[in-house]
Amino acid sequence: MARKAPRRTAERILEVSLALFNRFGEPHVSTAAIAAELGISSGNLYYHYRAKDDIVNALFAQYELALSGLLQAGGDAADVEDAWFFMHRLFELIWQYRFLYRDLNNLLSRNRLLETQFPGVLQAKVGAMRELLAAMRRGDALRMEHDDDAQAVATCMVVVLTYWLCFEYVGDPRRAMEPESAQAALLRGAQHVLGLLMPYLEPAQRAHLARLAQAYADVER
Repeated sequence: MARKAPRRTAERILEVSLALFNRFGEPHVSTAAIAAELGISSGNLYYHYRAKDDIVNALFAQYELALSGLLQAGGDAADVEDAWFFMHRLFELIWQYRFLYRDLNNLLSRNRLLETQFPGVLQAKVGAMRELLAAMRRGDALRMEHDDDAQAVATCMVVVLTYWLCFEYVGDPRRAMEPESAQAALLRGAQHVLGLLMPYLEPAQRAHLARLAQAYADVER
């Protein structure tokens, strides 16, 4: 059997950096710590990435690419169940790159690429939420008479998506970002976002959303 080729050092640097950033927060992880975790010299790391921001930017590019593919599915959510699974997948992706959201204000204040690119991420998310709402309206799951309402609700959904991790962190700073907290946090995030639709959902859809949330909560217990 042919042996698998070893992963390239640049890929390993990104993988380890992501794990460290997610666990400790990007500001608290130095390039020296990344090199030590990998068992390589700082010079070897700098050969691939000249500065920590280059690592952050490469991870952001990975996230942005995955996000752009996922957001296209927003327009396929014809009912609450579709919306629930779409939202859960979105929260899973955000969790995978959670350091970006945990340290967002800090990163934007000193990283020019993120400062210029992240607003586009927010706008893409608002657009996807608008598509989701439109699909649910077409499927008679949602009653929303005015486009202004759709824009306001879509924007609020993205606000929750963006700052959900901050809310989780404030509630439990020592454990909120740990892997064992992930599933419960994802469940709460999906509930928070879809809860914004409650005033507009058809009664049967509202009841179904409550059942979905309860079913997932029971699994987590």
